Amino acid sequence: MAIKHNQKIVNNHLRKDWQRRVRTHFDQAGKKASRRVARQAKAAAAAPRPVDKLRPIVRCPTIKYNRKVRAGRGFTLTELKEAGIPRLVAPTIGISVDFRRQNLSEEGLALNVARLKAYKERLILLPRKSNAPKKGDTKTDASKLAQTSISSVLPITQLDRAVKEIKKADMPAEVEGGAYRALRNARAIARYAGAREKRAKDAAEAEAAKK
Repeated sequence: MAIKHNQKIVNNHLRKDWQRRVRTHFDQAGKKASRRVARQAKAAAAAPRPVDKLRPIVRCPTIKYNRKVRAGRGFTLTELKEAGIPRLVAPTIGISVDFRRQNLSEEGLALNVARLKAYKERLILLPRKSNAPKKGDTKTDASKLAQTSISSVLPITQLDRAVKEIKKADMPAEVEGGAYRALRNARAIARYAGAREKRAKDAAEAEAAKK
């Protein structure tokens, strides 16, 4: 219904100069090209070193996704110690380090330690000065090395944790009376074990007193 008479205009915020505040993204194609050129320049500056760093294998959080694995932020100090890599040397040879992450399982620790050892076997350390190599440096011509990515050499593959079908003959035998009743009976036996022992002890003492 239209407003009649000389009344106050409703404050609906519909009189702003919205055309001055409209944001456009006509630079998307140009920005995409700029990012690509920047990546290529960064890779050329780092050559023949890899374009990425070695990342650990971690499990995704929450029950919904914890059967999947992905690349983590960095290796823990425990993993580096087990692999025999000093924590201050690790970032200098392309290994990412996370000082906050903790190892919560032996399986995850062993998996990442094996990943670090596999990386050490493939590692090529070039001397900073060609005429003064240090201990541990590899005598290889840098011009003959091709630049690669660590994620392609040491990829993270999903672990075989899927649900598998079994034959009907392999299924365990049914519990007599049903599994629910068996669990309830076991719970009751454990709950009243102390009271029943006390009752039996009192009865034995009463029989001994009668004699």
